[in-house]
Amino acid sequence: MRWSTRIRPLALGMVLPLLLSGCADMADLFGPKGPPRESLRPVPRSETAARPEVASVESRLLAAYYAEAQTRDLAAGLLRQDGGGGAEAAHDRDDLVRNFERIAFYSEHRAGAGLAPADDMPGQLLRWQQPVRMRVTFGTSIDEATRDDDRAVLRGYARRLARATGHSIGLGTGSGGNFHVLVMGEDDREEAIAELRSLVPNLSASTMNTLRTLPRDIPCLVMGFAAAGNPATYDLAVALVRAELPELMRRACYHEEIAQGLGLRNDSRAARPSIFNDDGEFALLTAQDEMMLQILYDSRLRPGMSLDEAHPIIEQIAAELMPEVTADASPL
Repeated sequence: MRWSTRIRPLALGMVLPLLLSGCADMADLFGPKGPPRESLRPVPRSETAARPEVASVESRLLAAYYAEAQTRDLAAGLLRQDGGGGAEAAHDRDDLVRNFERIAFYSEHRAGAGLAPADDMPGQLLRWQQPVRMRVTFGTSIDEATRDDDRAVLRGYARRLARATGHSIGLGTGSGGNFHVLVMGEDDREEAIAELRSLVPNLSASTMNTLRTLPRDIPCLVMGFAAAGNPATYDLAVALVRAELPELMRRACYHEEIAQGLGLRNDSRAARPSIFNDDGEFALLTAQDEMMLQILYDSRLRPGMSLDEAHPIIEQIAAELMPEVTADASPL
């Protein structure tokens, strides 16, 4: 998704983690081995930290920057919330098949090469097999009203994703979870790094340093990690969303990063209407995006399938989702 001319969310791969031991550096964000099972137990967070009375200058400048970008995009007709309806965004069955295959089988970045663009080769189908339980963690700087509002947004979005996929997806209420959404502001930087270390302790210092110094044109990102012994399925994901984002841009980050964390890991300029497109036309999940999620989690497809194996099944599912309409012949 493109945010104005400079700002866009970032999917850090959601690709096949390497079956190697050791820590990952930034070049390995698209292929670190999933952490040992015991490392998934989060370190309890301190409850003593107090919310600062006044945001820092840096945080206020960042909030102003994103607010201006949102205003500019809305004035340009971007960040639409209508689900992609209307004749001007019409798409057919062939579009659905092509868009799904491009988004589910290709990657935005090359494995083991940091932020370098991926080569144009399809990979395997990747998705979750176990239930997805989202856990949202807010930085200390975020007020209770915002937390309540965002929890409600995420709870509703989880229900929508569960309906679309037929998979068990929900927002957890305890300290557990396997899909972690960290909503952190500039003033929560150290808190965010500590949380990442507790969730994925085998990420190296260089990776943490890169995440610590993210440029402002990356408002959110997601990382995914493979299940032990089953490299085509995920069992851990971490999304990071900047708290300074205005409400609509923050919701857009939730929609795109969480959906990408389910396995729709790429963007395509040809995908329309869709949030998986760098043009930023749509802020929220569209009807076509829901159909792509439905295809991804259809039981006829299996994690690890190649594109050649999956293509005829994808065409069959798309035909069921978008049957051709034949006009009745007019009487002579």
